[in-house]
Amino acid sequence: MEQSRYEKRGVSSDKNEVHKAIKRLDHGLFKHSFCKVLPNPFSENEDDAIILHADTAGTKTILAYLHWKETGDLSVWKGIAQDALVMNLDDMACCGVTNEFVLSNTILRNKKLITGEVIEAVIEGTIEFIEKMKLYGVNIHHAGGETADVGDVVRTLDVGFTAFAQTTKSEVFENQIRGGDLILGLASHGQTSYENDYNSGIGCNGLTNARHDVLNKEYAHLYPESFDSGIDSSLVYSGKYRMTDTYNLAGKTYSIGNLLLSPTRTYIPFLKELFRSKISGLHGVIHCTGGAHSKVLKFVSGVHIIKDMMPLPAPIFEIIKECSGNDDSEMYKVLNMGIRLEIYGNESAIGRASQIASQFSIQNQIIGRVESTGDNNSVVTMCVNGKEWNY
Repeated sequence: MEQSRYEKRGVSSDKNEVHKAIKRLDHGLFKHSFCKVLPNPFSENEDDAIILHADTAGTKTILAYLHWKETGDLSVWKGIAQDALVMNLDDMACCGVTNEFVLSNTILRNKKLITGEVIEAVIEGTIEFIEKMKLYGVNIHHAGGETADVGDVVRTLDVGFTAFAQTTKSEVFENQIRGGDLILGLASHGQTSYENDYNSGIGCNGLTNARHDVLNKEYAHLYPESFDSGIDSSLVYSGKYRMTDTYNLAGKTYSIGNLLLSPTRTYIPFLKELFRSKISGLHGVIHCTGGAHSKVLKFVSGVHIIKDMMPLPAPIFEIIKECSGNDDSEMYKVLNMGIRLEIYGNESAIGRASQIASQFSIQNQIIGRVESTGDNNSVVTMCVNGKEWNY
């Protein structure tokens, strides 16, 4: 089978090799919980449990690097902190854990290229996100971390977090998606009640494709440290835009850099209220990160997921598609395409979840349904632009 452009660039949307490597590891207390849940070794109460989760901002740091080098704007690094935080905390929140997180950061830099001011901006961004979430009843405790100068390991900067939280087995939300469920899609773009600016919806996944497909070849010559020299040169910065080029959206002008660097939206305020409401008939909460619209397959058995009412992609994804020429199948498996959180449940539960999302000004709509397959196999069918394909 021919490799996708994403794979040819040395990355994978479904991480098959990683999952093969860890298949013998204990998968925790709940087979279909979004994160691995373990018994609490610090408690004698058998119901107590913990979640420990780690993730990074991925290659989005390279976009921040290019924007910073081109404009001198340090504020983009604050958004990188939010990217790495959300990739951890929102995954955990899908398990019903929405409060009292403990964080430790790991920041790896090439000191010759990344200044102390950049590290300060990342830390400031972390503090600002923590303070913002506290306004919504989400307490996050920063326990420090490690900043290492490892120029032999990283070309520019890597920003990651490890997050810890305590819970109880009885409070953990486990996905039990079933035939008859409706699927509510929550937008990754627009502006929620807790965001200060328009969010393009780009998130943290698929940025290797987005960077190389949208930005032009000049970046390869100016910043050779920003890409893997082993990649076929035809796949390196093959787009037409510079970071400072502008794009008109709903009467406002944004730079391409701003659109590509919109901080990954957090859904924690919504998820906190969703789980607090204890909605009957709520069967699934899926954060569409790695694998995007195929992500749900990791948490189901014996169901056919049909997404045949998808909204138009957010503008940033139209830009990426125009520049790349990628088909819809690759686009929807690598990028969230404007929907990054899915809620599964019966009609009543979906109606209540929609109301809660609207309270936070999160655009949302029913994007599909679930049917039983009659066996243990599961498949996702996408129906977009008159085309249909399966994952």
